[in-house]
Amino acid sequence: MAFLRYFWCFSGLVLIASVLILTGLKHWNLYTLQDIPFEWVIQWAPLSNATAQKEIKMPSLEQEVPFKKATFGMGCFWANDALFGAQRGVLRTRVGYAGGTTPNPVYKDIESGTSESGATSTDPLPGTSDANPRGDHTEVIEIDYDPEIISYRELLKLFWDNHEYGVTTVIKRQYMSLILYHEEEQRHIAELDIIVEAGKRNEKLITEIAPAGPFYPAEDYHQKYRLQKHGWIVEELNLTPEQLQTSTAAAKLNGYVAGVGSREDLERDLKMLGIPEKIASFVRIQYSENEGGNLYC
Repeated sequence: MAFLRYFWCFSGLVLIASVLILTGLKHWNLYTLQDIPFEWVIQWAPLSNATAQKEIKMPSLEQEVPFKKATFGMGCFWANDALFGAQRGVLRTRVGYAGGTTPNPVYKDIESGTSESGATSTDPLPGTSDANPRGDHTEVIEIDYDPEIISYRELLKLFWDNHEYGVTTVIKRQYMSLILYHEEEQRHIAELDIIVEAGKRNEKLITEIAPAGPFYPAEDYHQKYRLQKHGWIVEELNLTPEQLQTSTAAAKLNGYVAGVGSREDLERDLKMLGIPEKIASFVRIQYSENEGGNLYC
C-alpha cells in the first residue's frame, strides 16, 4: 500500500510539473501548438485502432468493388496514365508492355522495336522480324474500372480522342494504336467502334484489335510519372513502387496534378481519399496551372 501511495504521488507531481512547464513556455511565447512537429503529435497522441487502420490503408485504398480490366496502346503511356487515372469510375491504372511475343521486355528493347504493319486487324498480333525481337511489344495502359460507373464504350471514347500520334499514322510498334480486349463483349464493342470512328473521319484507321495476353509492368520510374515529378507527395503518402500501380490515390493524384478531370471530381476525391490539406492545396494549384494543357510526352 505504501508503494502505491508513493507511485501515485510521484505521478501526480510529474503531471503537475508538465502542466506548469508547458503553461510557462506558452506564457513566454516560446512555442505555440502549431510549432509542435506533426510527427511528435502522431508519435505521442493515442490513436484508436480505427484511426490507425485508416492512416495505414489510406494510400492504397483498394476499393472492394467488382471491376473489369481494359488495355489500350495509344502513344506514350505517361499521358495515358494521367488521362485515365482521373476519370470517375477508374479504380487503378498501371503502365507496361503488351501485345508482343517475347517475355519480360524492358524499355530499352521496346524503344528499338518497329511496327511491321499499319493495317487494321482483329486477329492476334503477328510476330516481328525486327533485328531486336524483344522490341515487338507496345507501350500500354492497363485500367481497372468499375463498369457500374464508367462503361467500356466511354473508355473507348477517351481512347479514340486522345492518341498522341493519331489513329491513321503508321508509327513504330512501341507507340502504335492498339486495343487488347479481355472478354468477347469488349471485342464486339471495339470492332463496332472502329467502323464508326473510321466513318466519322472518312479515313482508314490503323488500330489493331487483339486479345489481351501477358502484361508486363513497366519500370518503377514510368509508373505515375506526373505524380513522381513531385516526389515529396509520394514520400508524404508513403507510396511504395508497388502502390504506384495498385493505389487509387496514386491514380487520381497523378491525373489531377496534370490538370485532367473535373474540379468537382477533384474535390470529391481529395475528401474521399483523406488527402492531407498540405498536399490537397498543392494538387489544386497544379490542377489549375495545367488544366486543359498538353498531356503528351
